Amino acid sequence: MAKNSYLGELLAEFLGTMILILFGVGVVAQVVTNPDGGMGDHDSIAWAWGIGVTMGVYVAARLSGAHINPAVTIALAAFKGFPWRKVLPYSLAQTAGAFVAAAIVRVVYSDLIARIDPEHTIASQGIFSTLPGNGVEGANVTITTAFFDQIVGTAILVFVVFALVTATNNPPMGNMAPLIIGLLVVGIGMAWGANAGYAINPARDFGPRLLSLITGYETALYDQNGALYFWLPIVAPIIGGLLGGALFKFAVESFLPAEVEADTIPDAATDTGRSADNSQNA
Repeated sequence: MAKNSYLGELLAEFLGTMILILFGVGVVAQVVTNPDGGMGDHDSIAWAWGIGVTMGVYVAARLSGAHINPAVTIALAAFKGFPWRKVLPYSLAQTAGAFVAAAIVRVVYSDLIARIDPEHTIASQGIFSTLPGNGVEGANVTITTAFFDQIVGTAILVFVVFALVTATNNPPMGNMAPLIIGLLVVGIGMAWGANAGYAINPARDFGPRLLSLITGYETALYDQNGALYFWLPIVAPIIGGLLGGALFKFAVESFLPAEVEADTIPDAATDTGRSADNSQNA
């Protein structure tokens, strides 16, 4: 009996995103609930998010291409031939994976969260979702600044991801692409984390934000200043992903050779190509 490859793709996106969020939201919970600094800092957060991306991509790459991010899925549809009919199902699977992972973190860290923030206020809301200036009072990061920050961060992400998975662009050898993509996210976190917490992924932010909303965080849709904020880490990353994808498509890919010899394509690029073919033929 033939396997349902489309179901496999959606499960891969669900599980890959779940792994990403278990590492990412988990490390933020660990740092926030231990404010004395004994259990990590910004650097550990950046590294754990990058490790989460690497592990999530390894989980999902063979079946679905491991988008694990609606902004990446939309950019692939716009510039790489990914079927538009699969954009919404992939995005929903990614968001569901993020939601479930956040629920696991919420349960496991419930005692520690209650210890530092029993009323479930903005003080611990940042465990699950991003805030301008990372929720720091007096940061004075405007909505406009946070919006453009998310555009820039996601544009960098998609631009470099496209460079890493395009076979004619001499991508990483063997099965190293997930590791390099993880390092890319570490770099973005270390360079672009101050203004808006580098969500750069609508599913990463909205799934955990929704979970926090229904488990006691009444301000989950708002920032620390009372402004409606949940839309920003959805809209801005999508715009940024399209801009990053367009920049690679027209400034790099259009100048690359049309094809390369099969024996010169690294394994990672070949696997990515096979995943894309499976997605389009499902």
